[in-house]
Amino acid sequence: MMRPTQAPEDPPHAARSQPTIRPCRDDEAETMLAIINSAAEAYRGAIPVDCWHEPYMSLAELQSEIAAGITFVGYEVDGVLAGVMGIQPVRNVDLIRHAYVLPTYQGRGVGSVLMAYLRAQTSRPILVGTWTAATWAIRFYEQHGFHLVPEAAKGPLLRSYWTVSERQIETSVVLAAPRLTSEEAGQLVQEPATSKRPSGLTPFSLTPISRRSTDDG
Repeated sequence: MMRPTQAPEDPPHAARSQPTIRPCRDDEAETMLAIINSAAEAYRGAIPVDCWHEPYMSLAELQSEIAAGITFVGYEVDGVLAGVMGIQPVRNVDLIRHAYVLPTYQGRGVGSVLMAYLRAQTSRPILVGTWTAATWAIRFYEQHGFHLVPEAAKGPLLRSYWTVSERQIETSVVLAAPRLTSEEAGQLVQEPATSKRPSGLTPFSLTPISRRSTDDG
């Protein structure tokens, strides 16, 4: 009588690595671009048709943004770069730029950790711009201490700190931390430049993340 064949035992699970926030490397441009364009698919059909590009960001544009002073940090877990977010010093403020998380990693707090890390790098006012139609992104920023600036302040801020078209100004919003009134925004754009934030961003490891964020920009 034949004895039933026993199923082999499952191999032990490999130990999961600690998530790490670290500066993105020069040789990771293609990986960063894949994250940005994958996550930016959420804009398709939401933002005005004339503002959508295919791909949403090109390699040349990403390289130009880095050359303009954006420092990108990434969230790496188990060898996978799951999200990126940039910070750019411009005159007397710091801008949060290009905050994107791979769709398969959204809802795991990746964007929240990246935001907290970058906010800890500066004591200057922080501004972020996004599409008016990207209500999920606006909600994410509001959940992390940012406030929509008054409509009257939006144009002067975008023209002072970003290089964008009038069409993009028309279809975008600006959020600030801390909150800015129209008068305070006007004073801000008139102020002279202040010292830049420290250029060195130190990698660090995190305890495993289990909380769920509402949205990752």
